[in-house]
This record gives sequence, structure tokens and C-alpha cells, in this order.
Amino acid sequence: MDWMQVIVLSVVQGLTEFLPISSSAHLILVPVLTPWEDQGLAFDVALHIGSLSAVVLYFRQELLRMTRSWVGSLRGGEVDQDARLGWWVLLATLPVCVFGFAFRDVVSQGMRSPVIIGIGLISFGLLLGYADWRRRRDGRSEYQLGLRDVLLIGFAQALALIPGTSRSGITITAALLLGMSREGAARFSFLLSIPVIALAGGLEIVGLIRESHEVDWAAVTIGAILSGISAYLCIHYFLIFIKRVGMQPFVVYRLLLGGWLLWLFW
Repeated sequence: MDWMQVIVLSVVQGLTEFLPISSSAHLILVPVLTPWEDQGLAFDVALHIGSLSAVVLYFRQELLRMTRSWVGSLRGGEVDQDARLGWWVLLATLPVCVFGFAFRDVVSQGMRSPVIIGIGLISFGLLLGYADWRRRRDGRSEYQLGLRDVLLIGFAQALALIPGTSRSGITITAALLLGMSREGAARFSFLLSIPVIALAGGLEIVGLIRESHEVDWAAVTIGAILSGISAYLCIHYFLIFIKRVGMQPFVVYRLLLGGWLLWLFW
């Protein structure tokens, strides 16, 4: 890998992992639209580590409270709002785990074409636009979710297995439709990303252990750092941006990118 490839892929991963524009779509498109060869499994692992480190660092105070309360609830203590949120994050992760293992080969082998990405970007982008337009007033926070809300958001998250959907985009869409505020929907989506990214990275590490290829440790290290920095900044400024502006600029971007892909590859 040359250094331009390292920088571009790291920043793309860091930004698009949490923006509602589909990280998988952009990482699939980079090798389609450039002469670069596949970056390899070790570099993919590094990018996931960077993104995971960023979201954990950003929500470190909330995660510490959630962990303490959640462990306390296991020991028979009171289930307060922090413990409940911890349980909700775990429960909402189950559907994507089940569907991810069941349809992993189908998704990885038969659904990663630019046409499918384009359709996903447009269709789920329109749904995000509607949800954001409908939720123009303030709504509930992540601490005000009920069991039904969590299950629906969890099953919506499983749709992100379709390239072009966007994990953050579909979970934010579902949360907005269920009456959450923009900021509350985004914060819950980011918390949901932690177990999902950890599981995806864990699977890649297992695959990496089975491989015997040499690892470019310089590229891996720089990739993880750049991915983490760009992801952290993305989370911070995205929460500020949507509170003031909303989701519509991302909807427009999705429609333009999806239309361009369909025009090029259909």
C-alpha cells in the first residue's frame, strides 16, 4: 500500500462509519473507482480498531456509568436508567448478530455491486429524509426508550447488512420514526456501534490469525490512528451539526451519489 491509499482509506472509514451515508459503500467503491489493490485484512482490522477506540473514548463517561450500573443490576441492584440503557444496547445488537451470521456469505458475495449500493443509498436515503422531516420538533432521549423501541431499532440495524444502507443511517431513521430527537437518535446509534464494530473486528482478527501474510505494521498503525482521529472528530461535529441543521444534507448527498452510481454502472 502507498501512503495516499493509507490516508484516504483511513479517513473515509473514520468519517463514514458514523455519518448516515454508508461506510461499506464508500470502502467498496474506493477499489472500484481507483487502481488500488485490496488493502488486506490486517488493514481492515486496524481501521475497525481506530473507529472503535474513537467512539469508546468519546462516550467514555456514559460507558463507565452504564457498565457500573449494568454490573450492579446483574448482582441484584437497582436497574436505573444507565443500567437499562446498557441492557438496551445489548438487546438491540442481537438481531444484527443473528442475521449477520446467517446471511454473511450472501451479503459478501452477491450484494456488493455498485448498482445495489446505489439503490440502497437512494431508497434508505429517502426514508431518512422523511423520518427527519417528520421529527422536526424535539423528541425523546436515549434514556427514554422502551422495549418495543429497542427491538424495532435492533431489527432495523440488521438491514445495514445490505450495502448502501448505512448502519448509523438506518438506526437513526428508525429512532426518529419512533419519536426520538435527532441528538438522542444519533447518540443511541453511536452506542450501538460499539458492540457491532467490536464483533466485526473480532471476526476479522480470527481470519487474520488464520492467514500467513506479512503485515505492513507502519501502514496498519497509521491507519488505526487516522481512522480514530477522523472518527472522533466526526462524532463530535455531527452531533452539533444535526442539532442545528438536521439530516437533509446527508439525504441530498446519498441521492446524488446513488444516482451517479446507477448512471455509471446500470
